[in-house]
Amino acid sequence: MATLGFIGSGNIGTAIARLAVAAGIDVVLSNSRGPETLAETVAELGERARAATPEEAARAGDWVVVSIPLAAYQQLPVAALAGKVVLDTINYYPFRDGHIEALDTGKTTTSELVQEHLAGAQLVKAFNNISDHHIPALARPAGAADRTALPIAGDDPQAKADAADLISRLGFDTVDAGPLTDSWRFEPETDPYAVPYSAAPDAMRAFWTQVSEALHSGTLPQTPPPVDGGVPLPAAQLRTLLADTSRKLTADRVVA
Repeated sequence: MATLGFIGSGNIGTAIARLAVAAGIDVVLSNSRGPETLAETVAELGERARAATPEEAARAGDWVVVSIPLAAYQQLPVAALAGKVVLDTINYYPFRDGHIEALDTGKTTTSELVQEHLAGAQLVKAFNNISDHHIPALARPAGAADRTALPIAGDDPQAKADAADLISRLGFDTVDAGPLTDSWRFEPETDPYAVPYSAAPDAMRAFWTQVSEALHSGTLPQTPPPVDGGVPLPAAQLRTLLADTSRKLTADRVVA
């Protein structure tokens, strides 16, 4: 029986876990606060779900989703993740994670940083450019005319193929954006990030403007992102967005 492990079971992780259970995949959830804090989520997901420690979730998973703040990436269990295909959903937000010079200057990417820590794992960047509420809203069966595509990036071709197969089972097509050095193409504020999946793109852009204003005034953003049913993003359109986008270094991002 296939099992998907989760290190981090917040909004993104839980949304993916729901799709996995619906696809007949067992899930093992974990977080930094202990398995007992996930009892309600496990009960909601049903008999295919259980909670564990991050190391146990890593060892149990045929694939492992990592969905934690970047600031905590060095706490990921290296030995337990060795040999695993790791789906990395992490985004870099300096106001939350603290400034990291190698990322601020574009010397490396978030996923390259995580991959360096997880030297024995095969990292695939995925699910970081879509809002959590759009994950269940836009999932469709294989072959559906309105199926949405997600970008992936990774250095290992077989790992990317394995990740694409899993993501297809979860309800999405994939577009290969290249190696981890190119994973910046779908990081925050690039053209493929969040807005193309929104049925209210103007409201989504306005949200990021509000975030910028709050942060530049020295406060944290208080307005939640707009919630809508989403709009399908075909693979061909995503390829164009990936090809045409410009890199947003921290100094150029509204959420810097």
